[in-house]
Amino acid sequence: MKYMFTYDLMESARNTNEWLGATARAMASYPAFAMSMNPMLPLMAAWGEVTERTFSRMIAKPDWGIRSIVGPDGQDHLVDVNQVVEKPFGNLIQFFVRRRPPMARKVLLVAPMSGHYATLLRSTVASLLPDADVFVTDWHNARDIPVSAGKFDVEDYTLYLAEFMKFMGPETHVIAICQPVPLTLAATAYLAGQDPDAQPRSMTLIGGPVDPDAAATEVTDFGRRVTMGQLEHLAIQRVGFQHKGAGRLVYPGLLQLQSFITMNAERHGKAFSEQVFRVSRGEGGDHDAHNRFYDEYLAVMDMTAEFYLSTVERIFKNREIATNSFVVAGKTVDMGAITKVAVMTVEGANDDISAPGQCVAALNLLTGLPDAKKAQHLEPGAGHYGIFAGKSWRLNIRPLVLNFIDANSGGASGKTAKIALASSQ
Repeated sequence: MKYMFTYDLMESARNTNEWLGATARAMASYPAFAMSMNPMLPLMAAWGEVTERTFSRMIAKPDWGIRSIVGPDGQDHLVDVNQVVEKPFGNLIQFFVRRRPPMARKVLLVAPMSGHYATLLRSTVASLLPDADVFVTDWHNARDIPVSAGKFDVEDYTLYLAEFMKFMGPETHVIAICQPVPLTLAATAYLAGQDPDAQPRSMTLIGGPVDPDAAATEVTDFGRRVTMGQLEHLAIQRVGFQHKGAGRLVYPGLLQLQSFITMNAERHGKAFSEQVFRVSRGEGGDHDAHNRFYDEYLAVMDMTAEFYLSTVERIFKNREIATNSFVVAGKTVDMGAITKVAVMTVEGANDDISAPGQCVAALNLLTGLPDAKKAQHLEPGAGHYGIFAGKSWRLNIRPLVLNFIDANSGGASGKTAKIALASSQ
């Protein structure tokens, strides 16, 4: 399937459905038809509106939408999203709060590269901003990156994280969510061996597959059933001429979205039909609960083929992180080299993507870290999304993480002020 034809065929199908939705909405909304009093016309217009929005969102990168926060003085403070480190495959961005001095807490939020944009963590960022200076890894859509930029696999991802940590300085507190958890652990261990003074103060690892075999899920079962040859044949396509990354081998976002929806097809189908009836009754809104969720959920990005395949092979199949045999840039990374970075793991009891046991396995790898610097939390009743953006995060996990950060903070560093100054210019 490594052909531009298959990639363009999927985009053509998406484009056609968007056009059908727009056409149905426009035709059924024609003023003259209102005289017929036919109840099917508003239903057709509603179907067209929902369909057009659904398929148009699949290629649109969502906006962060964080305009301001309320400061301790009770006044609104505007928030700027500034790029502080620019790289071909992803940037380090800062949510700079105007008229606010550097905060004691400086957080690096490591966003997943697993199909969705970093904006999936919008609510997580918004919840942390009043209490911390927040930086986020903002990964790029692979189809927009020219082939001349080279490859990007799990080792490159790890080196990006190490570079971001070095830039931010040793007073940083890292929070990694889902897919990047094992690679964040590897990046910190890499720094421990290469540049110990650049290590962060603490790491909070949330719902990530450090040891996929610790607890079986549908994701780990799939990784075991499918061979790498089958996976490469079924999942990898070549970006079409319409995009800057023409010719690059990728795991397309639209193909990923198909997998996401298939896992809960009945629920998504019901949500779509219910939204059609709400819109037909005039009860739908641009920012209603359905649109807020699906505008983000449907916005997908391509991953480089080498990143996706190396993740499956090295993290899931060969378990290189779990067995402490991961190699970066020709050097074996030893998790036992982490001796002073406080580490906490957070898991959801009902997480069906990274089941309990997969993330906490990180603590067993940290043989050089004193038990006093290790912590773990299992959130009862929480699913995968809830542990970083839902009710469980807001009420229980966020306060726990902030307390963990405070318990492992040192003095203020000059680097903090330097970054804040650079971001305000």
